[in-house]
Amino acid sequence: MHVDNMSIIIVEEVVDKPKKLNGLERLIIFIGSLFIIFLSIKLFLNNYDKSFKCEWKLKNGAIKAMMSNKNVQPPAPTVAQCSVINDTNRFDCFPRGNASEKSCSLRGCCWMVPKNVSFSKNIPYCFYPENYSLYEFLNESSTDFGVTGYLNNSFSSPYPSDISLLKLDVKFETENRLNIKFYDPKKKRYEPPIPEVAVLDTAAKNTKYTVNINKKLPGFNVMRKCTDKVLFQTTSAGFTFADQFLQLTAFLPTDNIYGLGVHRNNFVLNNDWNNIPLFNSDLPPADNTNLYSSHPFFMAIEDDGSSFGVLLLNSNAMDIIVQPAPAITYRAIGGIFNFYFFLGPTPLQVIEQYTELVGRPIMPPYWSLGFHLCRFGYQNLDDAKNILKKNLDAGITVHVARRFYKRDINFWVGYNELIFLLNFVMTFFSQFLQEGRHFVMIMDPGVSASEPKGTYPPYDDAIKMDVLVKDHTGKHPIIGKVWNPNSTVFPDFTHPNAAKYWLKQLQALYDNQFQFDGLWIDMNEPSNFVDGSQSGCPASSLVEDPPYVPRIHGGILRSRTLCMTAKHAWGRHYDLHNLHGMTEAIATSFALAEVREKRPFVISRSSFIGQGHYSGVWTGDVFSTWDDLYHSIPDMLTYNILGIPMVGADICGFNGNTTVALCQRWGQLGAFYPFSRNHNEDQAIGQDPASLGPDVVNSFKKAFTVRYTLLPYLYTLFWQAHDKGHPVARPLFFEFPNDKATFRINKQFMWGSAIHIIPVLEEGMTYVKGYFPQCRWFNYYNGVELVNHGPEVSISAPMDTIPVFIKGGNIIPTQEPNDTIALSRKNDFGLLVVPNEKGESFGTLFWDDGESIGTYEKGEYVLINFTLKGSTIESKVLSKCKLSNMKLGSASVLGVGATVNNVTVNKKSFDNFMYYPKEKHMELRHLNLDLQEPFEISWT
Repeated sequence: MHVDNMSIIIVEEVVDKPKKLNGLERLIIFIGSLFIIFLSIKLFLNNYDKSFKCEWKLKNGAIKAMMSNKNVQPPAPTVAQCSVINDTNRFDCFPRGNASEKSCSLRGCCWMVPKNVSFSKNIPYCFYPENYSLYEFLNESSTDFGVTGYLNNSFSSPYPSDISLLKLDVKFETENRLNIKFYDPKKKRYEPPIPEVAVLDTAAKNTKYTVNINKKLPGFNVMRKCTDKVLFQTTSAGFTFADQFLQLTAFLPTDNIYGLGVHRNNFVLNNDWNNIPLFNSDLPPADNTNLYSSHPFFMAIEDDGSSFGVLLLNSNAMDIIVQPAPAITYRAIGGIFNFYFFLGPTPLQVIEQYTELVGRPIMPPYWSLGFHLCRFGYQNLDDAKNILKKNLDAGITVHVARRFYKRDINFWVGYNELIFLLNFVMTFFSQFLQEGRHFVMIMDPGVSASEPKGTYPPYDDAIKMDVLVKDHTGKHPIIGKVWNPNSTVFPDFTHPNAAKYWLKQLQALYDNQFQFDGLWIDMNEPSNFVDGSQSGCPASSLVEDPPYVPRIHGGILRSRTLCMTAKHAWGRHYDLHNLHGMTEAIATSFALAEVREKRPFVISRSSFIGQGHYSGVWTGDVFSTWDDLYHSIPDMLTYNILGIPMVGADICGFNGNTTVALCQRWGQLGAFYPFSRNHNEDQAIGQDPASLGPDVVNSFKKAFTVRYTLLPYLYTLFWQAHDKGHPVARPLFFEFPNDKATFRINKQFMWGSAIHIIPVLEEGMTYVKGYFPQCRWFNYYNGVELVNHGPEVSISAPMDTIPVFIKGGNIIPTQEPNDTIALSRKNDFGLLVVPNEKGESFGTLFWDDGESIGTYEKGEYVLINFTLKGSTIESKVLSKCKLSNMKLGSASVLGVGATVNNVTVNKKSFDNFMYYPKEKHMELRHLNLDLQEPFEISWT
């Protein structure tokens, strides 16, 4: 630096012009020279970053500011700084408390009545002025990974303990993935240990993005190279990094934003200063509140159809605000800012890139794709037996039984009581299971804490293995109250012994009592019927009552959960709360795989980033209303975008009484949930199909016949999710990103690229209005091509029918349904061939034994690609495996424009075909082709 060079020059001048000096003067000069050299070296080292070999360009006074956080308020804004900001660009400077002109000005912010009050009632009166900044850049430099820089805190925020020095790291991880992180370089702050993300040791070349550091107004821009469009442009307005309040705002190029789950929404996020709190909570789905899961990830689609995604990897409680600029504001109460950007550019590629980072979805066992029947509230075992038998006799294809007794929720309540119950259950279900059906057991994480010592293994083992969440002292288990009669303690799934403990409990139950096939983990937010603990939480704690509380239900963090000061092996509950459900899902998935030595099936209520790698979810305690029926579609689509494709809502609703009409329509839609389950509460009427009468039974049977026929296709979609992260249920814009009319469609959806579902969502309606983008569409039920396209095409939908269409260009593997999925898998396959405008189609079949662990990774599977070009269908076998019953028995080709006279199969004449000129449809039967060998079918 210049200071160092000047020091050296001074020393040289002293040496070059010697004078006759006495010994004392020479000694003083010598000591002074050494002192100057020492200071020079010290200053040089202080201003030299060895990690990046770059000089800090420090401003006057910056070193002093770094050493002590200055308690200086931002200056009052000028009228010009305030008036230049229009209503939509106002960022709230006073998000909590009673804002006034005086309190607003004390924060250095603007106070102005909105110019257009009629535009929105949510426009903030107190907002950040132009060029407002609490931090300034000290330097910026290139590194082997990207860019780095340091920021100095210039002014105090309204929140205590501002971090005086921040470091910015920009890492070019892949050509389409970028990591940008703000953190304290002097003190390690909490970061979520899961999901485990890869640490790359080299920077990507030829990136599809550029990053510009704005040093004047501290921040950054992320730009798409090919279009020069700025995707994420941070603003200094309100950028704050205090110990318990982190805030960052960025402008976005579009208001077509999806994700930020999980909360009640219309799929496309409302941007009217929409405050989205993320803090896992046991609350029935409702508007404007935090629910069961936290996923601070969104994807957006631009006007030209390009898409991108943004993840904030932070597990602390937070608010995320979406506003009409369009812009987004993050307010977290701990951790760091650790952003990942995914450049797509297609919607599918965004989710590929996101799940590549956080974990691909788990491959479910084949049987789990069947219909699950259960309820909380069967009065006794005979009641459960009669209901199940009545539905099977009615022809309802129940493949999975779950939660068939009111008291089974108390898994941890009374061990002897549970053993007595399961002995009876086992007697009844043995035949059910022998027929190829399955049983999934519900389990809550809470353990009874009031059983006599030595009589209750789940508690005794937990104490012995030290695996319970502790109170604020770290010495005693924190005691709450859930379903247990007196008291409840909570396993700490972050503890090194937790997996061993969980495995021991499940193994004992499986070996000695009942061989369950899957686990349904509930109440794992974690839910607590008292606030914090039975003895309360420490008073006057900033952890319990932080200076900023997100807009959560109850207004306090400990509401219906644990104290924030509770201690886990990984740290405070304050930081780890949102991870509790995911850590339980990881332990449960591991234990279930060990116990059964087969592919685990886990369904969880609570979830976090990357949980699809371990479990599926259901959407919680929804109500039996038409509005909740509709909202199940945005919920399902949102979870698929978040990387959890195994998702569904409780068919016919959980809370309250359903109706015949509602359950008819909900059963039809539920047949197309990836996870399909009927479940309701104990105080409501029975809503299994047989209990509601023949209309509901017939409706269920018709819709689920479609589902079961398409199971090979659905299973292949789950393999594509496991392999690439692709959503199973997806919005139309995933297939038509260049059609802007699809961006906000939230009442119809796709299974993969081929199946288009348009459910009836209003009472009394016997038709629906659907949107059909420009391509060929065929009615699933009769194979007739749809002539009309565009908005509001009216489609007939009798009470027993859900409209289903097939998109041209697809070949769909099928299988005739049987009484059980196990029997269906023995039937021959079929192909449903649907040409596009060019007369071409493509399709894939993934097949394995349906239950072994890691078949794809071990190469123990069959993978076949199918193509149609003109009048020839061909298969290409990419992978073979020793599996029986892989026979192609039939094929249906839609949209065949001319009469078919001759068919050949593998160059040999074939006579078992029919052509239907009215429908332009050809059927081939009794093909008897080995699917593990390539084949060719042609016609003229």
